[in-house]
Amino acid sequence: MQMHVEDEYSALYLKRVSLGYTVMLPLYVTSGEPAGIGPDICLSLAHRVDERPVVVLADRALLQQRADILNLSVQLIDYQGQTESSALGELYVEHVALQHEVKLGELDCANAAYVLEQLRRSADYAMHGRSVGVATAPVQKSVINEAGIAFSGHTEYYQEFAGVERVVMMLATKQLRVALVTTHLALRDVADAITTERLEQVIDILLHDLRHKFKIAKPKVLVCGLNPHAGEDGYLGREEIDTINPVLQRYREQDNDLSLSLPADTLFRPDYLHDADAVLAMYHDQGLPVLKSQGFGEAINITLGLPFIRTSVDHGTALALAGTGQAKSSSLHVAVDLALELAHQSI
Repeated sequence: MQMHVEDEYSALYLKRVSLGYTVMLPLYVTSGEPAGIGPDICLSLAHRVDERPVVVLADRALLQQRADILNLSVQLIDYQGQTESSALGELYVEHVALQHEVKLGELDCANAAYVLEQLRRSADYAMHGRSVGVATAPVQKSVINEAGIAFSGHTEYYQEFAGVERVVMMLATKQLRVALVTTHLALRDVADAITTERLEQVIDILLHDLRHKFKIAKPKVLVCGLNPHAGEDGYLGREEIDTINPVLQRYREQDNDLSLSLPADTLFRPDYLHDADAVLAMYHDQGLPVLKSQGFGEAINITLGLPFIRTSVDHGTALALAGTGQAKSSSLHVAVDLALELAHQSI
């Protein structure tokens, strides 16, 4: 089971590390949907000094316009391969040209290609050893699709670009990490999607990245059952008996510290979680409401299974808040912090 992940992407990740994490390669930050709060929160990165360059992918004029609206004094500096971090009050920018004028809070299909160019560059740089990875501000999937471009989201875009079979969504706060077996599926489709193959792929990726990216030697993972009371010995469903627990038992026999399936309504108690490194939830709304109730605005999304580091904010484009000064940038800062920490641990 472990060899699946090693063959799938571990060699790519190790190659990426060897290409230059020891030098001060930049971390790229995509500014996302231009009519939303992405440019606003990216400007807040000028208020920090980091161990390596942090570079925002955005239209330079858009950032300057948004800084003027917000009455922010930020010096925008064109990034040209500098290896030192920007100074306080400065922000490195790599210019990506807008196709159409941006109006605050108003989506425009004409700028869909602008958003995708940010993602393309960030993925290309990460894959070819020109950066340590990427942190992403929010995009609006609907407007990209309305432009006639098939787009499921950041995660799927980076997965396809990297050419890996599966990735895993994990959200995290300072106290809790929750990975998902299934993500954006209708609830009626979840049970059919939880197959032996899918579980093994997800668990392989989760264990691999906890060990190699987070440097946890022997991760302890608590696993939610699918059904109420984890199926209650088959009276409330047999997925735990027929599929989930047999997979988990095989990992346990290989000296992995995974629980058998546990009732999700009691698993998230502090006495369970205090020494756990991650929780594996079967579907989106099983684990994420608990995590977001603990740290919404300071939670982040991490894509596991990529051969590079990718973190993201835990919120949307908040179109109504663009240019108002009310947008909170804490999630982006936590996403940048974690990406830089993971890059440092890879040295």
